[in-house]
Amino acid sequence: MHPQRPPTYDELMSVTRRHFLGASALGLGAFALRQVMGSSLLAADAPVPLAGGLNGLPGLPHHLPKAKRVIYLFQAGGPSQFETFDPKPLLRQQNGQSLPESVRGGQRLTGMSGNQSTLPMAGAFTDFKKYGKAGIEISDLLPHTAKVADELCVIRSMHTEAINHDPAITFFASGSQIAGRPSMGAWMSYGLGSLNQNLPAFVVLVSKDATRDQPLYSRLWGSGFLPSEHQGVQFRAGKEPVLYLTNPEGVSPHARRSMLDALAKLSAEARQQSLDPEIDARVAQAEMAFRMQTSVPEVSDVSGESQATFDLYGPQAKVPGTFAANCLLARRLVERGVRFVQLFHQGWDQHGNLPGGIRRQCSQTDQGSGALIADLKQRGLLEDTLVVWGGEFGRTSYCQGQMTKDDYGRDHHPRCFSIWMAGGGVKAGHVHGQTDEFGYNIVNDPVHVHDLHATMMHLMGVDHERLTFKFQGRHYRLTDIAGQVVQGVVA
Repeated sequence: MHPQRPPTYDELMSVTRRHFLGASALGLGAFALRQVMGSSLLAADAPVPLAGGLNGLPGLPHHLPKAKRVIYLFQAGGPSQFETFDPKPLLRQQNGQSLPESVRGGQRLTGMSGNQSTLPMAGAFTDFKKYGKAGIEISDLLPHTAKVADELCVIRSMHTEAINHDPAITFFASGSQIAGRPSMGAWMSYGLGSLNQNLPAFVVLVSKDATRDQPLYSRLWGSGFLPSEHQGVQFRAGKEPVLYLTNPEGVSPHARRSMLDALAKLSAEARQQSLDPEIDARVAQAEMAFRMQTSVPEVSDVSGESQATFDLYGPQAKVPGTFAANCLLARRLVERGVRFVQLFHQGWDQHGNLPGGIRRQCSQTDQGSGALIADLKQRGLLEDTLVVWGGEFGRTSYCQGQMTKDDYGRDHHPRCFSIWMAGGGVKAGHVHGQTDEFGYNIVNDPVHVHDLHATMMHLMGVDHERLTFKFQGRHYRLTDIAGQVVQGVVA
């Protein structure tokens, strides 16, 4: 110490145990980062476990998984099952006649059609054909999806309680109609961890070419009460795929690295004092962002893809941000170890002008969806990649409002609708469940939203009843207090 002045803070602290540890090669900052980022932080080339992942919970997966990753093609707005995957000849035969009251069974209707004096049945304008070895009936609007019929497991007996968009899409995203719960991708990230050190475990893509009818909120891919590092990271089209990822002008990578090291040391001290685990999450996010500065431009650059690949996905695959381009990007992401990729495509809410609207939606999504399945299969990825396609509910078998020869619409229908799954351990070339001849009620093998989540988790090697998080005195899980694995769709 200098005899002419008072000692500085650093000088006073130089003899303390905290300063000794902080100044050592493996100080508190390094210890904290190792706990947050996993031992692979000190061994960049360490192999990733085949079943589990980096930073997953101890003991997971609970059993040998059939799928290591998920691509969820969410069709926001509620696609009509009658024009896609569930043909009903009786509706055509009785087109315009009133739906029998006995079929409706007193079910509540939305305010949009609840005041109608009659509920005229609406037959589909499109035809269906049988495809694949199993003869799965698929609409003429989906010729590219029909080409991969032998890979699909079509569920025609989905149902939900939610009758309006916001609670319904929130239910599918998080297992609850109440906003604020962790999304399914966040649960997978929390439980199983990441398969890649340099990309997020959970990535979200939103189509820029979709009709903006119903809004999407970032909470649909949020982490809720889970640590914030597990929230979905949205990739966007353009020069900056992830917002605020690039360094400000004048800040070099070396300077950014030094800033993060200093931040880690400060955070370690703050963590000791406050015991707030969110500090660890923020450090983990900062470290991931630093690594993503290199990995994101690489994965987003599709210029190295072959012309045959672009031909497979269609002309829109070269237009960043379109559904087709996002399907191609989803394949590139799972190739590099992203655990959960969720695509959102809006525009399926056809209360009127359904023929024109659903033609447009299918033309935007059909080729990309079919190409994704074919591409994953030819690369050997479909076997352990689970692909899911579907919306938050279906549409009514009756027309909403006036019906003319060339124009009609359908209201929301949560009681039964169709989705499909492929790869990742599901039965290929299979149809599960059945609706009545009016397409209004489920006849057999109902599948609830909680059942779908339980089945997806089962395929990923997770017992949905055992992956929980204690919050405000209660142990929460994605499937709340319900859900059964649908063994009928598991291969």
